[in-house]
Amino acid sequence: MTEADRKTAESPYFLHMPEGECGPLFLDSPHSCTTYPADFRFAGNLPLPLLRQAEDTFVDELYADAPARGIPLLCAGFPRSYLDANRGLEEIDEALLDAPWPGAKQETSKTRLGKGLVWRVLDTGEPIYDRKLGVAELQARIDNYYLPYYAQLQRLSDQAVARHGRVWHINCHSMPSEAAQYATEHPGLQHPDFVVGDRDGTTCDTRFTDRVESVLKEMGYDVWRNHPYKGVEIVRVVGQPQANRHSLQLEVNRKLYMDEVGLTHSAGFDKLKRDLNALMDELLRFARTI
Repeated sequence: MTEADRKTAESPYFLHMPEGECGPLFLDSPHSCTTYPADFRFAGNLPLPLLRQAEDTFVDELYADAPARGIPLLCAGFPRSYLDANRGLEEIDEALLDAPWPGAKQETSKTRLGKGLVWRVLDTGEPIYDRKLGVAELQARIDNYYLPYYAQLQRLSDQAVARHGRVWHINCHSMPSEAAQYATEHPGLQHPDFVVGDRDGTTCDTRFTDRVESVLKEMGYDVWRNHPYKGVEIVRVVGQPQANRHSLQLEVNRKLYMDEVGLTHSAGFDKLKRDLNALMDELLRFARTI
């Protein structure tokens, strides 16, 4: 995503495709967008830098070299605090609405934290809105952003299967160095360098998960598996190993590459990007031979 995109674009996604043949691997970054739709209307007293800490800032940049390697990269065109693409459609927080939700809804640990499909509070507990949202307003976000994003995920998966007989997918995220109060069920947890999540082996061939973990560990990184992040809605939907569709979630610690408060690159950004490029090269070789 270019700086012009960040400032002007309102689109459900940005798709960066290779110029030549696509391999069996593709990536998506659902939380890195910094474009804020005009109808967001968050609380007037909420500082934008604080709101922006909900973003997976610069994750799209860390993986920007993927298309040059034959790897499609899909990036959401809406910010996480506006609509969380990694939550299920039923994760509706009715405390945020001015009327009962007419569709299916499910209470989860995230909706209880105020972090459902549409967030009510930030990780630090500040309310995002000084008003209730209308049911039509939430439905419009689903129709205009969420559903098109998932449709494009499905197209990329289908295209890879059609070309190669299988697909390998990485759902790219970042995590703060320390879990905030309303971020997870483990507030205060000091995060490792990476967390690899495959929903306890249900969304991906474990050989692929093993390879991701081993390559990162060989680079000297501290890597955890399925704790505290197992992978959520995107890997659940894309990952169907019985149908040769494999998906895992990869979380990288923001302390490795950015100033978490100032939202700027740190001295470690370039090294991390080189290491992720090397990881992509290795995973593409793996995906083509397994």
